[in-house]
Amino acid sequence: MSEMIGHTPDPGSTTVEEHTPSAVEVPSYRQRQSIGQLLRNDLGFIPVLITLVLIMVFFQFVSKGIFFSSGNLTNLFLQTAQIGLLGVGIILVLLLGEIDLSVAAVSTLCGVILGVLSERVGGGLPPWISIPGALLSGALIGFLNGYFIAVLRIPSFIVTLATSITYSGLLITLLQGQATLEIRNSFIDNIAGSPTSYLTDALGIGLPTVVVLLYVLYRVLNYRRRQTMGLRNPSLPSFVGILILTVVLVEGAVVIFESNNGVPYSTAILFGAILVFWIILTKTSFGRHIYAVGGNKEAARRAGISVVGIQLAVFTLCSFMAAAGGIIEASRSTSASTQVSSNLLLNAIAAAVIGGVSLFGGKGSIWSIVLGFLIIGSLANGLALLNLGADVVAIVEGLVLLVAVTVDALIRRAQARTGR
Repeated sequence: MSEMIGHTPDPGSTTVEEHTPSAVEVPSYRQRQSIGQLLRNDLGFIPVLITLVLIMVFFQFVSKGIFFSSGNLTNLFLQTAQIGLLGVGIILVLLLGEIDLSVAAVSTLCGVILGVLSERVGGGLPPWISIPGALLSGALIGFLNGYFIAVLRIPSFIVTLATSITYSGLLITLLQGQATLEIRNSFIDNIAGSPTSYLTDALGIGLPTVVVLLYVLYRVLNYRRRQTMGLRNPSLPSFVGILILTVVLVEGAVVIFESNNGVPYSTAILFGAILVFWIILTKTSFGRHIYAVGGNKEAARRAGISVVGIQLAVFTLCSFMAAAGGIIEASRSTSASTQVSSNLLLNAIAAAVIGGVSLFGGKGSIWSIVLGFLIIGSLANGLALLNLGADVVAIVEGLVLLVAVTVDALIRRAQARTGR
């Protein structure tokens, strides 16, 4: 989307020769904006990043240095892996301007399906059957949700609320009244639930380094290409600053992980999923169609986009990611439970919205989930370090979500008044 900005002439800085539209000159830099213009524009991740830094610094101070310890930060990522995976699916649905209230129940149900397949069916099926079975179950559930919403045109709020209640009852039926089912399969437990659930040093250091170097190379080549074509680019200091910040954050996280036990498998899976969906949303026609449908469903339909197909695919992917989160949580706890966490749905939606994804559809980045789940996780982790109860955690998370939604609505109104 940002690559298309250069095709629109800037009235304040273009020179148009009469009868020669091709002579439009587009500046290769972004003009400075006033404070008012910045407030009316999409500020991106900067306010959210500042909020995260302030929260972390505060808890580092009040916890007397415990919060930033490598062990605590590793635990923070282990505790939020499920929220992050569910949040990825929620982002896809929010980009359509829809909602999925069943993700928490689906995640727990697929964890139970994993436990039943690996422990009860046929004396215990191998992981290469039970894990895909749980993932496929999630995808099938999502497709069913999407069918009611896209084909039968029932509001997503009603459909997913009803299916959430249904799946909550179904998982109790699957365990036949048993509250928890212990998972004793070592392969499944090693995904996120054992002391050996960490990448080797070579992979833990090598993979993030290679990925961040490829990202920097891509950004540099894209900057040069846009410059050659005369398209607008951010200023060189801003561009270099973003690249440096990215490298510092990634390598800093690697150092923190390696100073403890290494990069957890669950964290690697989470960021691998985010990277894959970033490529899908930004580099494929399917991703562009998701944004188009979320921005204006009728316009997308008239442009020849299969709105029904996009909705079916998105709800399928959302529940698939919920299933992945359920598998991670079942591995971390080495058990499957019939208890659906009362805060899991709130945390998944809050992580997406706080990260900057609009509830109104068509706006947001998949990377928003990183800042979102870190804020949610930091609040829960920091308040736990202060020995505050779950009631305080819920109150604080609810207020933060309310502030995020309010800011999003106010920015939308300001943009509407200026015709953006």
